[in-house]
Amino acid sequence: MARLFRDPRRDSASSSSNGFAPPAASPAASALPSPFPDLGVQLSAAELRETAYEVLVAASRTTGGKPLTYIPQAGPASPASVSSASSVNSSSSSLQRSLTSAAASKMKKALGLKSSASSKGGSPGSGGAGVKAAPRRPATVGELMRAQMRVSEPADARIRRGLLRIAAGQLGRRAEAMVLPLEFLQQFKASDFPDLQEHEAWQGRNLKLIEAGLLVHPFVPLNKSDSSAQRLKQIIRGAYDRPLETGKNSESMQVLRTAVMSLAGRSHDGTSDGCHWADGFPLNLHLYQMLVEACFDSDDSTVVDEIDEVIELLKKTWVILGINQMLHNLCFAWALFNHFVMSGQVDIELLSAAENQLVEVAKDAKTTKDPNYCKVLSSTLSSIMGWTEKRLLAYHETFNTSNIESMQGIVSIGVTAAKVLVEDISHEYRRRRKEETDVARSRIETYVRSSLRTAFAQRMEEADSKRSSRNPTPVMSILAKDIGDLAIKEKNLYSPILKTWHPLASGVAVATLHSCYGSELKQFIAGLTELTPETVQVLKSADKLEKDLVNIAVEDSVDSDDGGKSLIREMPPYEAENAIANLVKVWIKERVDRLKGWVDRNLKQETWSPGANRDNFAPSSVEMLRIIGETLDAFFELPIPMHPALLPDLTAGLDRSLQLYVSKAKSGCGSRSSFMPELPPLTRCEVGSKLLFKKKEKPQNPQHRGPQNGATNGTDPLGLPQLCVRLNTLQYIRSELENLEKKIKTCLRNVESAQADITNGLEFKFELCQAACQEGIQHLCETTAYKVTFFDLGHILWDTLYIGDIASSRVDLLLRELDPILETISGTVHIKVRNRAITALMKATFDGFLLVILAGGPLRAFTRQDSQIIEGDFRSLRDLFLADGDGLPEELVDKASSQVKNVLPLLRTESEGLIERFKRLIAESDQSRTASRGKLPMPTTTGHWSPNDANTVLRVLCYRHEEAATRFLKKTYGLPKKL
Repeated sequence: MARLFRDPRRDSASSSSNGFAPPAASPAASALPSPFPDLGVQLSAAELRETAYEVLVAASRTTGGKPLTYIPQAGPASPASVSSASSVNSSSSSLQRSLTSAAASKMKKALGLKSSASSKGGSPGSGGAGVKAAPRRPATVGELMRAQMRVSEPADARIRRGLLRIAAGQLGRRAEAMVLPLEFLQQFKASDFPDLQEHEAWQGRNLKLIEAGLLVHPFVPLNKSDSSAQRLKQIIRGAYDRPLETGKNSESMQVLRTAVMSLAGRSHDGTSDGCHWADGFPLNLHLYQMLVEACFDSDDSTVVDEIDEVIELLKKTWVILGINQMLHNLCFAWALFNHFVMSGQVDIELLSAAENQLVEVAKDAKTTKDPNYCKVLSSTLSSIMGWTEKRLLAYHETFNTSNIESMQGIVSIGVTAAKVLVEDISHEYRRRRKEETDVARSRIETYVRSSLRTAFAQRMEEADSKRSSRNPTPVMSILAKDIGDLAIKEKNLYSPILKTWHPLASGVAVATLHSCYGSELKQFIAGLTELTPETVQVLKSADKLEKDLVNIAVEDSVDSDDGGKSLIREMPPYEAENAIANLVKVWIKERVDRLKGWVDRNLKQETWSPGANRDNFAPSSVEMLRIIGETLDAFFELPIPMHPALLPDLTAGLDRSLQLYVSKAKSGCGSRSSFMPELPPLTRCEVGSKLLFKKKEKPQNPQHRGPQNGATNGTDPLGLPQLCVRLNTLQYIRSELENLEKKIKTCLRNVESAQADITNGLEFKFELCQAACQEGIQHLCETTAYKVTFFDLGHILWDTLYIGDIASSRVDLLLRELDPILETISGTVHIKVRNRAITALMKATFDGFLLVILAGGPLRAFTRQDSQIIEGDFRSLRDLFLADGDGLPEELVDKASSQVKNVLPLLRTESEGLIERFKRLIAESDQSRTASRGKLPMPTTTGHWSPNDANTVLRVLCYRHEEAATRFLKKTYGLPKKL
């Protein structure tokens, strides 16, 4: 065992990693680096431990009031122990005090530790046959301390023998007034050791202790010019090269004593009541920490049941080491925490005890401003905080269901350390204290955000690895699912613990996850160019994740001061639905543009042939409606959650495409005005001339415009059959719109996002197309009617009807030409628009008939007697459209013919009566002008023929074959007889 003290390599590993002694048994995990400053002297853990034991025994001896004795408890008695046993019956030193029952440990109760006495085994010798007896417990605190500090019995005997010699030579002198290393050097020579090597190691240890305590870390700072210090340095350096001759009568020892005592006796106030060789920072802390290690069982690192007695014993060393209650609390807190770490973080009792002890340290930190204490406090708490933060900044990696119990204590310790460092040590905090910084909340928020970001990055890697040929799910969808699970785990496992310090821990966590996923989603959306099932799947997953995260944040912040508004502001919407909507709108635009292009191309090729199908409408309309139906089917097959919201965009686009088709179907057909003839200038009849009836001259017809393309053959796209097909096509489209609307409503009820009453209040009407069809049918009916009347039958109206002899140029020819036209319309045009087409033709025919009478040109002249023929012709024209009850309704025919019927009575009115009527109408319409100029003005042609229209009456006079009429026209307006 002696080699344990002379071989510093034995403890070099422990010394380098911890700076104080670890338990003898192999720990489950490495100890933490020592938070205390480096000694600056090569003292191993074993050397420090042996010195600490010497201090302990010396301090106990001087406080006990009785001579120092020792009774060995294990194995045969050694000579040293026998020699010291003579006074055992008459002495009762502190080290010999019997151990009390562990059940009475007040300190363990205060720390929250349970007694382990019941699990340590029975009394000595209780083991039966075949059963291994439990190890015997030490009977005294002295034996326990020797065992805990791993001091051999021979070494212990030498220490006690040396102390007895010291006491004999310095009666009444207390240990704190002696330099123990110096005293031991003077009491022992090389012959007191088993071999020279052990003596040299022992001497080297004591010299290094003197160097550390008086030269490197003196209690009172040294002056550079201090001769004693220089002398001591020389002696120690020389001793390293050539060992000193030790012993009472050694001259070298006398020189050493003189140098040592002159330095050890110094004090700040000039008085000397002790020897300051071991109470300077950090030597005293390293020595005391070796003593504190005795509080932990060397087998399993648990706190010994005899902790009360051990601590009371340790307190006796405070006067030598310059330790006080605050330093003890700090050292003990560090030891508890370090042993928890060494236990592999499984001994929750140690963690709880460290947490409780750290509370005492926090109280101490508020009551002192000692710079040495604050420096050690800062380094110790920084070390503790560094260890805790390494785990808490990524607590998802550190804690799970199997070890979550330790998280509460680790967080508490980390937060407490942070608060002390910031609130009690940091000068910056003191300057900014008015801001009321919440250190605990700030640290928890840092832990949450850091850990969640780390966990998110790991989930990203995992999501990428999960995708394969067998699992084509997009990475972002997998990630959304994993993040959702992570948020639930956070809420259920970690947040209940973290809420102790941060009431919105869950909210902060989900806000962090929301931000992390949002950054990835933003990049994903930025790279989208088209709508695919994979894209929609990602965006739907993102939308679901966002809803879940926001719900957690809202639940977590219900009772917060701002109701969670600050957290929600941290979570700007992903707008996944907007991203989907924008992609769908692009999809809709592409489909609509494609359809418009199709309309442009196909209508240029459409022939409007009546024989193309049974119902006589354009095949292109059938194809277009088929494309629209397929587009609707494709839209409702899109895996999107907002069909109702985006459907109006699609229907509007399709509506515009249909409107374009209708517009092009009627374009190029002309209009009513394009076929109306220009009225010829007014003339008067030449009464008495026989040329009007006998001279055969080329009729001078009013000019009129033909169809725009001028085609007249059987393939004329503006022929009557083709115009009828156009009418049917518009009617077919109009009738199919209702089916499209029904199809939309049916599809809408079946989509994933639909609700029971999804279509209630929603109108998906093709209003543009409906209006265009309505207007187009009306337009085509009028265009067809006026084209047939004024273009196709113009030669009859202008060249034949009432030219020359009225009786021989009646309306019969016109009726014969109209009959097959009516048959074509009836046989071609759809029944729902047939009457409209025939009605339009009837109105156009009546307009043409009236135009011949009122603006037929100078080759026409009528007498009052001709009115009967004309009225009879008009009745025949009406009867054609009535068709003996099989044609148009009589009410409709009466309404359309009312204008003609109102004008015809003027033809049988006397000329004088017409002149008087004309003058009256002119006067009523423009009295002031008549009065000022003294003549009748020329009335304007409005085209609205009426017996109350001055222009209508004037035209009847122009075509009146009678002297009174022609004389009035010549005198009043000077109208010519010819054009």
